[in-house]
Formats: sequence, structure tokens, C-alpha cells
Amino acid sequence: MPSLSLNNSQSRVIVIGAGIGGLTAAALLAHRGYSVLILDQALVPGGCASTFKRQGFIFDVGATQVAGLEPGGIHHRIFSELNIDLPAATPCDPACAVYLPGESTPINVWRDPEKWKQERQRQFPGSDPFWQLLATLFNASWEFQGRDPVLPPRNLWDLGQLIKAVRPSTFITAPFTFMTVGDALKLYGLGNDKRLRKFLDLQLKLYSQVSAEETALLYAATALSVSQSPQGLYHLQGSMQVLSDRLVESLERDGGKLLMRHTVEKIKVENNQANAVVIRNQKTGEIWTETADHVVANVTVQNLVELLAENAPSGYKQRVEELPPASGAFVIYLGVDKSAIPDECPPHLQFLYDINGPIGENNSLFVSVSHEGDGRAPKGKATIIASSFVDFTPWWNTQDYQGLKQKFTQDAISKLSQYFYLKPETIIHVEAATPKTFAHFTGREKGIVGGIGQRIPTFGPFGFANRTPINNLWLVGDSTHPGEGTAGVSYSALTVVRQIQAQW
Repeated sequence: MPSLSLNNSQSRVIVIGAGIGGLTAAALLAHRGYSVLILDQALVPGGCASTFKRQGFIFDVGATQVAGLEPGGIHHRIFSELNIDLPAATPCDPACAVYLPGESTPINVWRDPEKWKQERQRQFPGSDPFWQLLATLFNASWEFQGRDPVLPPRNLWDLGQLIKAVRPSTFITAPFTFMTVGDALKLYGLGNDKRLRKFLDLQLKLYSQVSAEETALLYAATALSVSQSPQGLYHLQGSMQVLSDRLVESLERDGGKLLMRHTVEKIKVENNQANAVVIRNQKTGEIWTETADHVVANVTVQNLVELLAENAPSGYKQRVEELPPASGAFVIYLGVDKSAIPDECPPHLQFLYDINGPIGENNSLFVSVSHEGDGRAPKGKATIIASSFVDFTPWWNTQDYQGLKQKFTQDAISKLSQYFYLKPETIIHVEAATPKTFAHFTGREKGIVGGIGQRIPTFGPFGFANRTPINNLWLVGDSTHPGEGTAGVSYSALTVVRQIQAQW
């Protein structure tokens, strides 16, 4: 069996999965002098933040916007340490234009805090106290998070990092730790405000995977506030792939190795310590074992249990099995003539439909639109990417997969046609992805996306730790704090790098 020659250094690390979390961990470790090998079963790095090309169009696979590029933001911090340039990006303003059923005027989530406040007052009269609570909790949480706490702590070092991050201002969040957004709405007499509920359900489903009734309030405070200045959401120039490309360049510059089309089939454990992985070369079929001092798994927590097989601790495995079902995604990718796009169309839109149909659990679509010159489409053309959360089960049980896929595709185009001018003469390319597609290309079990729902029992202090019950085995990605998105998984990666370094 082949043996890979890695740089001699203080510790040998194998990273499973070249999503943004895995790439960030690998690049940081290599830059700090570790010997790093990263493996991924896909064709290109990036995971759910990668891209593909068709007929001159570049489509972002899943993630279409980025947080954390501002000074002090997580991507800014990591790229600065790695001494690589941040990608060119444009702030999204509005961050999202939300259309509720039967309404032709959107709720614009403006980047300017004052402008967003005025929008809220106009759209949701009487809700100011609720939004003020969110702002107060966000400010305290953001300062706390900026001091790099480890959540949830699993040993004395982790606990020490958590304690160091605490300040008197942090305690303002404590009484709200066990509250959901639904609880806060009731607290302020807004529990029956159906329009506000619909808006919050739509927005929170994107970030927390669950409705306002279930989303942990402290998590929602950040998710609903991070799109305002001085933070913000950004539209990258070129495509989402630029994040992965720059992390790969940094990794290889610092002596790390990346192997695509290589599947990790098992994590080996001896005396409760991860010490090797079993690798299969997809091209040649060769199977061999590589030893490691540390194994960093940039996978879902469900995939981690599968990779551990009989070595998965029984309590850990049981907790994973008892998680509420995660969501899959249906995504339609359209290459269109520019005439299909309305004037002044924002880069991100969200639609909730009151017409019954197969699209999504809550009959909604999140839409990302390219703009002239952003590198995603030839001149005079544009891309439209629309996604909806779906139950993954029917996609694996159906006897007519192609028929179901076609039904979803037609329904999505029909709904999008209420806003865009989608006709045979304006549509150039149509392609769709289902949970089966995501499972095939990203390796995520059943094609689930977005991590673990941010309910009270699974968010922040109560979620899955980066430090697993098996020594020197680390979990990175959207199954861990602080959750989904490129910024979230990058913070997760930074936490693991600090934990590994602390052991030396």
C-alpha cells in the first residue's frame, strides 16, 4: 500500500473533508507548522460552498453568501493569519428581500441599522421591544464570541477559555438561555402576530433549520442581526469557489497536501485514541491505512458515527440517533438571458407561497441572483439559484426519482415565474439538485444540509463539541458551535486548531 510522505513536524494531522471547515483547519494547522493531509471524496474542494460550470455559467452549489469578511470578522482574521488576500466582495444591501404570500412589496433586510429599524417599524408595528431585546442579546453575544470561547467545554482547558471570554456584560444573556424566539414573542404580546411569525420562520429556517417557535433565542439574536453594519453579508466576486481556492493555496504553500477523489472509509481507534484512517483511492480502487496523531473530521455528526463504526461510543451514537430528522435541499440552477431579471433585482430574495405544491416543507424558495460583471455569467446573461428545504425521505424511497425531480423542477420554475420572466426564449440552462445529488457529491449522509437544528438542546452550550469522546479525534463543521455557514464552520475550525495546539 502507498505511504504518503508528509513534512516532519511536531504532529501529523489528517483532515477528513475539504469543505470550508476542513480547509480552514488544514490551512491553519499547516501554517502553524503541523504536517497536514486533507482528503475528500469529491471532484473539487469546497463541499457545499463549491461551484460547477455549465455553458459559460458558474453556479454556486449551496452557499451563496458570506459573513465575516469585515475587519475583525472570522474570515478576515483567518486570512490575515494565513497572509492571503480576502476575496473581492460586495456587501448585500438589502441582505434579503422577503416576499410574503399575496404581497408585491418586499420586506427589505437593510444593512444600515437605522434603515432596517425604520423598515421593521413600518412592516411590523408594535414589535420594537422584541427587536430591541434581540439587539441587546446580539451585542453581548457578539462581544463574547469575539473572545474565542470554547462551547461546549469538555475539559479544563476548554472551560478556561470559556471563563476568560466571560465579562459582566455577558451575564445579560443568562436569563434567556432556555428561551426560544417563540417564547420572546409571547413575552412581548406578539405571539399571535402571524405576519411577523411568517417572516421570522422564513429567515430562521435559513440559519437555524427550524421555526421561530423552536429556535434558541440567543442563536436567533445573532442570526437575525449579523446582516447589519458593521457586520454584513457579502456577495463574492467570481464565485464561492474563491474561498476554497485561496485556502488550498495557503495549505500547499505551507507544505500541506490535498487529495481529492479519496474516500476515508473508517477512522481507526486504539485505547480510545484515534490513530489512523482507512483510505480508498476512487480512481484506482487502492485501499490503505494512514497513521495520524490527530484526526479532524469535517463531516456531519451522523457521518462521524458511521466512520467510527464499532468504535463509536454508545452514548454518543445514541445521542446522534435521537436527533430530530435533519433537512435535505432541492436546488434549481437556471442560466438565463438578462431580460429574465427585473430591474434593480437584489442579489438575494425569499418567497413564501400560499399555493400548495411539492416545493419544500414550508413552501418557500430562497433565491440568489448574479449581477452583471460578478463573474458568474457571460455578458448579457445571469444565473438564478433557488433552493428549498425538503424532507429527504421521499427522495430515497421513491420508485420514480426522475419523475419526482421533474415535478419539483417544474413547480419551482412556475413559482419563480411570478417574479422573473422565465420563458423558453429566456431560459438557457436548467439543472436541479436533490438530497441524492448532495449525498453523492458531498458525502453528507442522506444529503442533509445546514447542520443540526439550533433548538435549545442542540445549540451553543448544549450542542456537539469539537472535542469528541475519543482522544485526538475532532469534529469540525456545521454540526458544531456556532452552526452553519462559511463563517460558522471557520470559527469551528479555529477552535479545533487552538485545542490541538494547546495539547502541545
